Amino acid sequence: MDKTLIVTNDFPPRPGGIQAFLHNMALRLDPEQVVVYASTWKRGVEGAAATAAFDAEQPFTVVRDRTTMLLPTPRVTRRAAELLRTHGCSSVWFGAAAPLGLMAPALRRAGARRLVATTHGHEAGWAQLPASRQLLRRIGEGTDTLTYLGEYTRSRIAAALTPAAAARMVQLPPGVDEKTFHPDSGGDRVRARLGLTDRPVVVCVSRLVPRKGQDTLILAMPAILAEVPDAVLLVVGGGPYAGELKKLAADTGVLDSVRFTGPVPWEELPAHYGAGDVFAMPCRTRRGGLDVEGLGIVYLEASATGLPVVAGDSGGAPDAVLDGETGWVVRGGSAEESAERIVALLGDAELRRRMGERGRAWVEEKWRWDLLAEKLRELL
Repeated sequence: MDKTLIVTNDFPPRPGGIQAFLHNMALRLDPEQVVVYASTWKRGVEGAAATAAFDAEQPFTVVRDRTTMLLPTPRVTRRAAELLRTHGCSSVWFGAAAPLGLMAPALRRAGARRLVATTHGHEAGWAQLPASRQLLRRIGEGTDTLTYLGEYTRSRIAAALTPAAAARMVQLPPGVDEKTFHPDSGGDRVRARLGLTDRPVVVCVSRLVPRKGQDTLILAMPAILAEVPDAVLLVVGGGPYAGELKKLAADTGVLDSVRFTGPVPWEELPAHYGAGDVFAMPCRTRRGGLDVEGLGIVYLEASATGLPVVAGDSGGAPDAVLDGETGWVVRGGSAEESAERIVALLGDAELRRRMGERGRAWVEEKWRWDLLAEKLRELL
């Protein structure tokens, strides 16, 4: 692999799915061949200390910009070009194509021979609006390859590109650490701590935002409880929607059957997946297609843990499920359909076992980080 400059806004300790994607990929590349240029996570003493501590633990060089939002301004572009030359990098990987990929022509002039830009869910939104669509087209022309998560995002982004740029697109989804997410991840301890040892548990692990569909699960609980009276919904994660979800659970009369854990440290997430009998996140598309699920790595982490999954149909979420094999895809926002599928799974231990085992095998076959990191090395 050529020595590579990774240019990104999305890097730990800032939390999030894209951040985890980039970090996991970077850790699987040759550390001597990687330099990361990233934004600062938080201003202030506490944020600076957390960022410095994180950066010091990395096996590769991390250079932080002074801003908390890296944009393709002249100053940032000059800094990226300086880092490219100073560290002898000949390849560039833009962790998110939009908008940082607009720097590609300048970095090529500075000496980059290979430029790869990764697209996520938000680029599919960019492809729908005239002004941002033109910018996305420029990014496609300026880079050698745009990567995509799955067929949903590919088809929408490709429509905004020139035919030549669309033909150069390559799939590069995030992976799953099958050694971290596995059926014996410690779920029994979490169940015992929460007093759920003998109860059927529907678990949802995600940020608490409207698109993810935790509200749909709460609205489905009366129908679930009618068939499985001791069932409980375990909502794992934090986010701006937390207050509204708790109020909805109270208004729906199911608050006693819903547990909110709040934010959970990353190292405890595998055990929280393992605390469930069924994983469900009926995500939905919002804002006329601008707020859409890029892939839904949580479904694959649940599958690696051996759980059957109930997924929404937003964006690329169905790409993370073998419908009818590792779980089911339901209409996002349909509490009735979600309840029907969840009840079927809670009532059939053999079906749960079969879907869970198929999901685990699928992750091992296709979604391991080492397989995907090798593809990235080839692209770079």
